[in-house]
Amino acid sequence: MTIQAHLVELERKHKLLENELHEALVHLSTDDLQIVELKRRKLMVKDQIERLKQVDTLH
Repeated sequence: MTIQAHLVELERKHKLLENELHEALVHLSTDDLQIVELKRRKLMVKDQIERLKQVDTLH
């Protein structure tokens, strides 16, 4: 998989997590731990995206 293809996949995953987090926040019955976990996963994906972008600019 090329760096660019990997970036596209990570950005798609980030958007899905963003949507899932939004839905969880809208529903008051959502467990706080679930919200924290979604935020953590979203941040991890964002960090991966940023690292890949740095690698891509080096090439």
